[in-house]
Amino acid sequence: MKLSTKGRYGLRALIDLAQYSEIEPVSISSIAARQGISERYLEQLMAKLKKAGLIKSIRGAGGGYVLAREVESISVGDVLRALEGNLEPVECSGLHPEEGCEAAGGCVTKYVWQKINESINQTVDEIKLDRLVEESKAMKGQQIPGQMHCGN
Repeated sequence: MKLSTKGRYGLRALIDLAQYSEIEPVSISSIAARQGISERYLEQLMAKLKKAGLIKSIRGAGGGYVLAREVESISVGDVLRALEGNLEPVECSGLHPEEGCEAAGGCVTKYVWQKINESINQTVDEIKLDRLVEESKAMKGQQIPGQMHCGN
């Protein structure tokens, strides 16, 4: 499974938002500057995250974005599904009876795809945003100025 920049940048933006929105709403321009992401692209990502109910916008002077839920209740899976859609690395109609796969009854490989899908979903659902915020804060003291982010 290969995530697009939507998932990678969106997750970075949400971690940034979680860190900086504790005091006041955060602007797209400030997230974009800190994360090295285009404002226009970030606007598209934020719209999807807002539609998924993960963030909300505050209008007016001093407005911006804040989390719509508690940081410990948002999983990486929530973010990735909002931005990437289904996280299944293999599309197998044998795993979805309503799609009607003719070989499903005798297909052994669907077991493999099912286990991979379950493993990916379990992993991304177990990792919560608050843990990533803690990791980010711990890494800030170790980061070399000008160092690029992982997953660019």
